[in-house]
Amino acid sequence: MDWKSKNVLVTGGAGFVGSHLVDRLIGLGANVTIADNLSKGSLNNVFEVWTKHGLKFSINPNENKIVAGSHKFIKCDLEEKNQAREAVKDQDIVIHLAATIGGRGYIDTHRAECCENFAINHNVFAEAFRAGVDRIHYASTACIYPISLQSEYNSSYLLKEEDAFKDGWANCDGEYGWSKFMGELELLAFHEEYGLKCSISRYVNAYGERENDTHVIISLIKKAVEKQDPYIVWGSGEQDRDFTYVSDIIDGTLLATEKVNDGTPINLGTSVRHKIKDVAHMLLRLTDHKPRKVFFDKSKPTGVVSRALDISRTKRLLGWKPKVTLEKGLTKTINWYIKTRPTSVETIE
Repeated sequence: MDWKSKNVLVTGGAGFVGSHLVDRLIGLGANVTIADNLSKGSLNNVFEVWTKHGLKFSINPNENKIVAGSHKFIKCDLEEKNQAREAVKDQDIVIHLAATIGGRGYIDTHRAECCENFAINHNVFAEAFRAGVDRIHYASTACIYPISLQSEYNSSYLLKEEDAFKDGWANCDGEYGWSKFMGELELLAFHEEYGLKCSISRYVNAYGERENDTHVIISLIKKAVEKQDPYIVWGSGEQDRDFTYVSDIIDGTLLATEKVNDGTPINLGTSVRHKIKDVAHMLLRLTDHKPRKVFFDKSKPTGVVSRALDISRTKRLLGWKPKVTLEKGLTKTINWYIKTRPTSVETIE
């Protein structure tokens, strides 16, 4: 796909993954509109990206729109149909990342808020279809996979896209997982009933610059950089995850948008498991922090005990594979954290 001069809406574009996506799209020549309510995202992320590309902008505190050349930011609540309708107007492509989201501590303690995603997804898909967009990409999650496939320590099983309906039924990871999965099903319904071009990517533990400390990597980096002692790790440390650096996520998202039109979901992961205790000790080494005690707090939310994705379909359909190793990605993220010292937003201490 030639992105040059395409009008692209990125919902949630002021957030962690969204701002990296906006950065890449501007570099590709697209005209990018960001729609975000700033509940998790930050205008500082937007301004950083615009400044990087030499874009000039002025801020009027009485307006919900900021323009930078052919690019713009709209502060809006996508739970409101009229605001979603305004956001998708005149767009060629919609990449839908906006969601009520957080790390395990957040989604376990804000279950009602996670249900907002049902309304957000419906409004974006329905209004984008009515506006005649060419295609929609939907950022989904590994939380849609059945809990029963992620309940054994030291598992070697890699979650395949078809496992979403394992043995003919779904068993998503909490309200957040269900809301994201129902978004997938609704988007597929628009494709099957109306022929809407669409694609779906399933992220797993994305990490990198601009992420906040409701997520495990930034939380552990924060504690290491601050030389906290005891150094507290949630859970037993035996639980494992598949961590994917943000630039790899962006590569896969754009390739899926370009190459998939029928809503076939694809996994964006590494297929490599890392125990949380091993990640913690790697971070301690990379930050040269030597606490007297590493304390594993089993009272805190930890989620499933083992999660990693099969990326065979992704390699076959997109020619994509992850490029950034965990140690390299952690090093880049640590350097960013030390430089910026972002404000904590963790809701559980």
